[in-house]
Amino acid sequence: MKRFTVVLMCIAMVISAMLITGCGSHKDTAASNNVYAKITDDMGRTVSLQKKPERIVVLSASFLEPLHAVGGDVVGRPDSKTNMPDWAKDKQSVGAVYHIDVEKVLACNPDLVIINKGMNEKLVKTFEDNHIPSIVIDMKSYDDVKREIKIFAQITGETDKGNQLISDMDTKIQAVKDKIPHDMRRVTILHSTAQGMSVQLDGSIAGSIAKMLGWENTASGMTPMEKHPDAAPYSMETVVEQNPEIIFVTSMGKPDKIKADMDKNIAGNPAWQTIPAIKEGHLFYLPQNLFLLSPGIHYPEAVETMAKLVYPDRFSK
Repeated sequence: MKRFTVVLMCIAMVISAMLITGCGSHKDTAASNNVYAKITDDMGRTVSLQKKPERIVVLSASFLEPLHAVGGDVVGRPDSKTNMPDWAKDKQSVGAVYHIDVEKVLACNPDLVIINKGMNEKLVKTFEDNHIPSIVIDMKSYDDVKREIKIFAQITGETDKGNQLISDMDTKIQAVKDKIPHDMRRVTILHSTAQGMSVQLDGSIAGSIAKMLGWENTASGMTPMEKHPDAAPYSMETVVEQNPEIIFVTSMGKPDKIKADMDKNIAGNPAWQTIPAIKEGHLFYLPQNLFLLSPGIHYPEAVETMAKLVYPDRFSK
């Protein structure tokens, strides 16, 4: 009888343990499902958001319009002379994009900070220490923009808006491509600053758009600069050797001064006159608002701007 009682007690203990384990598994599953969104950012980090963010701070003005287009808002943003939509002008400033004031970010009491890769990802640890979720975003090429729109739509819960926005952009860009000849053009893209010039690679904004239009970037395959992976060192000899049909110039600084300095440089160096782009008058300056910082949801406008410079007659109607 005692042995039978012991057996019954053992069975009861096993069943009890199974029930407890089962309850624990159910609870763990519920907890794991209690996540609003899981986002993989452009540093390969997986960030779990427990709820829909209501107080977002962005560290690049380029994020404002794409985020707003899928139903997002911000409580803080950086200063910027360009890419600042009217609705964001009265939002709390968190400093210059190259010098973010962390105290001002924290004062916004954010539940999400969106960081621009290549500029402020060093702040990730600071936000982690303050228990603030952050995602790091790289938004230069058109593929980048489409990927980030999907991420922003995850954040706002407006995936349909994100998909529709991407579809509309694709349609507009295809319409531009359909207007121009499908011929290969050899283009060189120079970036001019007060410190000198560099050559833009395919990963740059202008480089990615030239590639979208089916043109050959003469700098493709060149060794990138250590601190600027989307650019290569400028060399007059290399430009002459590459023999471009078209030269685009992007600039950081006052456009009028950049153009005056470029004209002076060309007039003072006979080597320029041997390049087809210069002989044919195919030297074009690209607007800063579309090519200095990411054009974001205005990528179709940037694509049309570049195409129209080369084929103005195709856009006269």
